[in-house]
Amino acid sequence: QVQLVESGGGLVQPGGSLRLSCAASGSSFNSALMGWYRQAPGKQRELVASISSGGLLRNYADSVKGRFTISRDNAKNTVYLQMNSLKPEDTAVYYCNQNNRWWGQGTQVTVSS
Repeated sequence: QVQLVESGGGLVQPGGSLRLSCAASGSSFNSALMGWYRQAPGKQRELVASISSGGLLRNYADSVKGRFTISRDNAKNTVYLQMNSLKPEDTAVYYCNQNNRWWGQGTQVTVSS
């Protein structure tokens, strides 16, 4: 059983920044593919970014390239999503995912003036 707990969401103005964190339980984190997804109201959940177990391979959605950075700290069982230059269209619930199987409860990100 894996538990994922996201934090760091909130309300931010356009152009602002937020850093999301996802703390994972269990001993499998170090070998796991980790991802951040988001789901806006009325839309399907979409992949935002993913990172390989060692952190060398990172993948981003075209809509966030150059603005978001995914990283991980295997010593802390934590994956991060640094979000800069936020836009209103980034507003969504952001979910952490492990190995395309386990999901966190989500954290709300709202970008609005």
